[in-house]
Amino acid sequence: MRLFVSLFFVFYTLIGFSQQETKPVVDSLFREDQFYVSISYNLLQKKPDNFNQYSFSTGLSAGFLRDFPISKNRHWSIAPGIGYSFNDLKQTIDLSSISDDPNFQLVKSRILLHYIDLPLEIRWRNATPESHKFWRIYGGFMASYLVDGRFQYDGDLGTGTENINDILNKFQYASYLTFGFNTWNAYIHYGLNPFFDKSKTAAENSMTTLKIGLMFYIL
Repeated sequence: MRLFVSLFFVFYTLIGFSQQETKPVVDSLFREDQFYVSISYNLLQKKPDNFNQYSFSTGLSAGFLRDFPISKNRHWSIAPGIGYSFNDLKQTIDLSSISDDPNFQLVKSRILLHYIDLPLEIRWRNATPESHKFWRIYGGFMASYLVDGRFQYDGDLGTGTENINDILNKFQYASYLTFGFNTWNAYIHYGLNPFFDKSKTAAENSMTTLKIGLMFYIL
């Protein structure tokens, strides 16, 4: 009998100890949304009259943001970061207005742009240590440095690719807003300065972009 009672207490103690060990630990110093990926559509703004978009002008970005909470409940934070973005701007260019040749009219083109991004966000979210499903509203400013820019064309001029780094602005500036719940978040990005350097282009071109898409955050 004594052996049975002793074994019972040992068994009970082990169960209680194992339950304590598997209890989840709550992290009161949590950080949120430190990796991001976005996909968006580029709506060209202030484009020349003879430019027309076609197909889907893709915008892609990905990067890392370091989350620094600034309120006691960690609902407010700031987040500087670094990332990469790619823009594929598709447009047709009607050259009939600047050419006397009636057969020299339309060029289908793409502007391919690669940037290193430096975003800075001000964040609000109602996250808790126990749940990663929450509402968020993030506003930010982004400076982007041009890595490579290329112009692809196919039309009466023939087909080819040209490097256009020399006539593009090296830095792009933008403001943006992200809002949503859990996985799905709307993303709006507004360019503040033109793609092209006005001092290096023969024609006036103040084209900027408005991106509308989705943002996905990962811890």
